[in-house]
Amino acid sequence: MQNIKLSEKAQEILSQIDEQTMLGQLRKIAKEINKDHALAMEIWSTGEFLPRLLAILIMDKQLLSPESINQLMAEMQIHSLSERTNLADWFMANQLVKAKKHITLIESWEKSRLVLQRRIFWYYQGRLRWTGKKIPDNSLDLLDKIEENIMQEEPEVQWAMNFTAGWIGVYEEEYRERCIKLGEVTGLYKDDMVSKGCTPNYLPGFITIEVAKRNNKESE
Repeated sequence: MQNIKLSEKAQEILSQIDEQTMLGQLRKIAKEINKDHALAMEIWSTGEFLPRLLAILIMDKQLLSPESINQLMAEMQIHSLSERTNLADWFMANQLVKAKKHITLIESWEKSRLVLQRRIFWYYQGRLRWTGKKIPDNSLDLLDKIEENIMQEEPEVQWAMNFTAGWIGVYEEEYRERCIKLGEVTGLYKDDMVSKGCTPNYLPGFITIEVAKRNNKESE
């Protein structure tokens, strides 16, 4: 990352952020700034995780070109696994899904050379189902590809593929047993510790719990 002389405004904003800053505080700062794409790019240039989350919030989606999106996502790779997946997911939720032209980009990323773009492709497919939007008619095709490729994929993409399979299993009963079997065969996340009240990523547990939640709501 090149050393860039920051404006006084950028320096003032950055002085409000440290390692203890919470995501809610970042959102509050972003709300006060509103949209300021030039400032966002300055803050992004620091290469620091929390400032980059803030930068994502104040970017102007209309000023994001395919080239600049590729550049931003390539630059996320300097971060740790946890940080770069958070940045990618935050970028998707706060910028990319808010413009049709960017959704078209997401849908083209299945075989992108950038790992995080492949993650977003799969996370977006799962998110369409998770958020209760109309279920696309591509579930069978997605499951075929997940079964074929999930064990060869990078960890951040594996998680998103698993996430998508989970929500297919929850909302599409005709594929439920297949999705549960996928989890049993891959064994992904089977031994992960799960905090009380949280749903496991292991597909048999995830699907069983989430289906039960929805059945309980319907019976209330």
